[in-house]
Amino acid sequence: MGTLSLSDYEDVRIWAPWGHISGRWYGNRTERPILAIHGWLDNLGTFDTLIPLLPDYLGVLCIDLPGHGCSSRLPPGMHYSMHDYVFIIARVMKAYKWQKVSLLGHSLGGVLGFLFTALAPHTVDMIISLDICLPILESPRMLSGWAPYLEKHLVEEERAEQSEMHEPPSYTLPQLRSLMAKGSFESVPKEFAHHLLYRSVAKSQLYPEKYYFSRDGRVKYYVIFPLNRSQGSELARRVKKPFLIIKASNSPYVSPNSDEAIAILRKENPHFEMHEVAGSHHAHLTNATEVAKYLVPFIRHHRPPPVSSWSLAGEEANISKKEKRKAQERFFSWNLKRRSKL
Repeated sequence: MGTLSLSDYEDVRIWAPWGHISGRWYGNRTERPILAIHGWLDNLGTFDTLIPLLPDYLGVLCIDLPGHGCSSRLPPGMHYSMHDYVFIIARVMKAYKWQKVSLLGHSLGGVLGFLFTALAPHTVDMIISLDICLPILESPRMLSGWAPYLEKHLVEEERAEQSEMHEPPSYTLPQLRSLMAKGSFESVPKEFAHHLLYRSVAKSQLYPEKYYFSRDGRVKYYVIFPLNRSQGSELARRVKKPFLIIKASNSPYVSPNSDEAIAILRKENPHFEMHEVAGSHHAHLTNATEVAKYLVPFIRHHRPPPVSSWSLAGEEANISKKEKRKAQERFFSWNLKRRSKL
């Protein structure tokens, strides 16, 4: 069997009351795909290097979360929230009339998959989290750090109103690549930045060779109410579905704060796996081959190809009627002997 092609896709728009959710459906479009969700401030381009390594018998539907990529922004006066983002999964399922969902998420996308699975486990058949486990757990230092978000969110609303009259600051492509690398703490190096930039920027109308960031500035200050440890543990106990975590070796996002939840998953979920690969938070983008070494076998095991595509089925179709009759006679004879010993 082969792998997916990055050029074999269909751009989709999923209706929402505030506009639409943009997506790109790769590969098989006749069966329910894997739903892939990117991380904070990223977009579906984050999966560009991983998609060509996945098995081609399945489709993968990558989406841009609201306010990111090519998806619609929330209306003025509304606020982005991690908890509200969870409903996006349910909205996509409803749009396509899926009874089940397979989830693949990086960072924020992995948190959304974890929360959704814990809340509605009967609707999930598989979950994969890239360099994340739990949502952030509470701490006094963290709470004080988020306090300024309240005011900054309002500042971003004012900027959005002004942008209708004044274009945002624009940059050359090399400058944008540098900004992307710096903003991600070099997790997205300059040579990989284009995978995220092509859905995050718009061409300047004032400077022909420059571009500006087109995502909603409010997403930088989305609302996060952290969990306490007992809540994190209880969520982990509710995740009984096949669950794969791939941790990046140079990333702090699967931290000791997750140890208790991971211990619960190892003990109580027989389908839980966790592996580590070299790289930083965006290892799935910068070291996709290593990530695929664990990701692909997990997918093949828990979302195997249909029986009709097995090579055995193809070989059986080529067996002559005479050979098939002999095989049936051998089985009939073996079965009689087995029954006589019962």
